[in-house]
Amino acid sequence: MINFLYHYFEASTGPFLNLSDQEPEKAERILDEIRFRKKGFASKRSMDYLTIRRGLELKARDLFISKGGKPIRSYPHYMTVGECPWLLEWFEKGKDLRIPLTEFDPYTISFTYGDLFPTMRYQDEKMYRGQVYTLSEIYQIITEFGLPQKWNPQGDNGPERYIEVQVWDDKPLTAWVFN
Repeated sequence: MINFLYHYFEASTGPFLNLSDQEPEKAERILDEIRFRKKGFASKRSMDYLTIRRGLELKARDLFISKGGKPIRSYPHYMTVGECPWLLEWFEKGKDLRIPLTEFDPYTISFTYGDLFPTMRYQDEKMYRGQVYTLSEIYQIITEFGLPQKWNPQGDNGPERYIEVQVWDDKPLTAWVFN
């Protein structure tokens, strides 16, 4: 059912650059530069974005570990289940990268039904709110709810527009970007 995971990024900087990997002061400077350019989705992020993000990432990591996950990284890289071309609009010059699911150890990838932020923060009683899923569990969720990019391509039906993948290991990414 899932053949590829997709990563969307700014062409000028390259893939899998993660603000959470930076020291807090440096991450804030980078985000301030993005805000100053006023281009792309990231330029609209709130002043407390990094604090909220790191908290949500730690929560997702803990939930994943409680389900048997074995994350290697402290903070994840982000991908999507399936293609979401509208994510290219988040960037000034967006690009995408697709990697076969078979490249990933299932114990180092977790999933949220929707972006981590609304999944963990939106209050609407949907059963997938506040949840992190393993690979086997996300198949069940997809069977029940479908791919959000199919039933909610414009975002008119709620905040979920894709299934996010949290990649907790650099190893499967090295062949594609870290050479």
